[in-house]
Amino acid sequence: MSQATPKPDANQGEPLPRIDGRIKVTGEACYPADFPIGNLAYAVLVTGTIARGEVESIELDAARAMPNVLAVISYGDVDELQKPELAKSNYTSVAPLHSRKIWHDGQIIALVIAETFQAAEAAAKKVTAKYREQQPSANLDSLGTETIPAAGNASRLKKDPSTGDFSRAWQDAPIKVDAEYLTPTQTHNPIELFSTTAMWNDDKLTVYEPTQNVHGLRNEIARQLNMDAMNVRVISPYIGGAFGSKGAVTPRTAIVAYAAKQVKRPVRCVVSREQGFTTQPYRAPTRHHVRLGATADGKITAYGHESWELTSRSDNYAVAGTETTSRLYGYATVLTKVNLVKADRQTPSYMRSPPEVPYIFPLESVIDELAYQLNKDPIELRRINDINIEPINGKPFSSRHLMQCYDHGAKAFNWYARDRRPASMRDGEWLIGMGCATAVYPTNVGAATARVRLDVKGKIRVQSCSHEIGTGVRTVAGQMAAERLGVALSAVTVEIGDSELPPAPVSGGSNSTASVCSAVLKACDQIRARLFKAAVNAPSGALKNREINNLDLRDGFVIANDGAKQSLSELFDLLGAGVIEEYAEFLPEGAPHDAIQKLYGGTGTLISGSSEQIKQVRFAFGAEFVEVRIHMRTREIRIPRLLGVFAAGRIMNTRTAHSQLMGGLIWGASSALLESTEFDARAARIVNRDLQDYLVPVNADIEAVDVVMLPEVDEHINPAGVKGVGELGNVGTNAAIANAVFHATGKRIRRLPIRIEDLIA
Repeated sequence: MSQATPKPDANQGEPLPRIDGRIKVTGEACYPADFPIGNLAYAVLVTGTIARGEVESIELDAARAMPNVLAVISYGDVDELQKPELAKSNYTSVAPLHSRKIWHDGQIIALVIAETFQAAEAAAKKVTAKYREQQPSANLDSLGTETIPAAGNASRLKKDPSTGDFSRAWQDAPIKVDAEYLTPTQTHNPIELFSTTAMWNDDKLTVYEPTQNVHGLRNEIARQLNMDAMNVRVISPYIGGAFGSKGAVTPRTAIVAYAAKQVKRPVRCVVSREQGFTTQPYRAPTRHHVRLGATADGKITAYGHESWELTSRSDNYAVAGTETTSRLYGYATVLTKVNLVKADRQTPSYMRSPPEVPYIFPLESVIDELAYQLNKDPIELRRINDINIEPINGKPFSSRHLMQCYDHGAKAFNWYARDRRPASMRDGEWLIGMGCATAVYPTNVGAATARVRLDVKGKIRVQSCSHEIGTGVRTVAGQMAAERLGVALSAVTVEIGDSELPPAPVSGGSNSTASVCSAVLKACDQIRARLFKAAVNAPSGALKNREINNLDLRDGFVIANDGAKQSLSELFDLLGAGVIEEYAEFLPEGAPHDAIQKLYGGTGTLISGSSEQIKQVRFAFGAEFVEVRIHMRTREIRIPRLLGVFAAGRIMNTRTAHSQLMGGLIWGASSALLESTEFDARAARIVNRDLQDYLVPVNADIEAVDVVMLPEVDEHINPAGVKGVGELGNVGTNAAIANAVFHATGKRIRRLPIRIEDLIA
């Protein structure tokens, strides 16, 4: 098999092609903004040009007078709508047209609706506003910001993880590393633009929108529009990239739906690339002060980590990655604190591996610094501090194969053959460096439901309101059903992305495969139980009075372990049915008893791998290795090799998992070397709001990306045995690259992204 379709190892599924692969690459897949709708009108957002202040006046008449303009909606037009609430699937509480107050750059100030997109766009340019401007604060270190503790002020962090007497341990440590690290603002740029299409049929609303949370969007939009959620349908069968950007409800959707009602026509609003930088959430910049104290033999006695995360004036959003970092190694003492810095930006939110990418970077960098200070190999330092019991609450890990990942990767990468001395390896005019870092991601799992239908011909239909964001959930859910009901994947139809289907959790936190497959597994086992019971209780037949535990379902037959079998057609006759359909609800360990009820109400319940409600700490692990080449004169940086070795429980499909992990590694490289949203500090406005200036990797940037998935069985995590890989791959890559840059040059870079100017002496 090719590298892209790895041969399955133990506890790994076949690399079957994606169910929807063909229609995606041929253009047949219908994304939300592609649905053909009759009598469609087009809407264009108008966004503000200051970051803090108030709209003193807005001129709309020129836009309304433009040809083919149907309506212009602005202040005072949507007062009857309910405002967004941060706790109800929204990423922000800012209701842009309810108040003239400006909270951030590019805030929505009007919506223009016209017969054509071109007419709407031309009219939108005619909208002008006068502002009463105030001096904004753009960055973590800007004047006028407000700093507050995250614990007690942000819903995600109840308390800062800590254990032992850090101050004493730090004071007594013979070896110390004390350093500050910074990570930048990063902005989502999925290939598919953000959009909303709203269509009314009397009092019923249909919304076509790329979303990672169909039921959450349905219920929240119903609340904002003062209507019954049963009268709202959200359709989102395919999503062209999301990674957190389409997980939360944005203020745009209710406004577009309101506009469609006013003009009595379906309305489609596709957000421009430039507007996507300011009307959607993003990854917040962070600053970290990390202290590691250790003994001379490398045992870490003190880990201190204080961080500062930027958030908006309106909302206290925190990613709080110390929940993961404080449990990663065998520290004797831990002291952490997360601070929120309130500035004049829109509220940040989830971006692939939200807490881990910015927080693992400083930790894995300082581990490397400590290794050089001790003159120890970085892998061996991690081995000294490897654990089976986490230090904060003393819980065991459900499974932990971190060092196995390092050992496998070191051999494959020829790690120990390198010259460990910084700036010692060269090839002509290129300096060569190698670095490594740990990848880690908590095993999240959520309450989920599914419906599975099996007919007498062995055809299966799986229904779950999950979301295809490119991860292959259609395929792996289909594989789970095919496996449990003994048919080929080609016999399975999977329906997702429609709020009329049984609800599933938000497709974020790498939980979808674990959650949805667990619900599908449960529904399939209910079908199996009905068939097996019919077989053993039949008045006659090959399986009469057999032990149910000795039966299996394969190729259209219920088969006993001695080979005796009975066909589906016979069993369906016994049941007097043409189809068997089962609905199942999966409630993960630690979830509240009403989690399914909340799920139907649009509020999902995700149980984190470090949650206090569960008995173990449940993480997926990996080891990442990178080779960099840096030109001696120009300081250009090249990455000829990236390797990731991962242990993540059951792999449902090695092809789709390989794709996710490879994409994560590439994004990790982007995080280290390219991505940064730049602000004019005086105006708190984004400078590089397009793909010309916001840099992301292309094929030529990384020559070889290798992914290895080690077999791992974890019986504690969920019925499917899945840990999730969607976000694991890009955790630690930025640190591995920074560590490789140090090995190549002897220069330690503690601010991302690493640029040529950072490496010029």
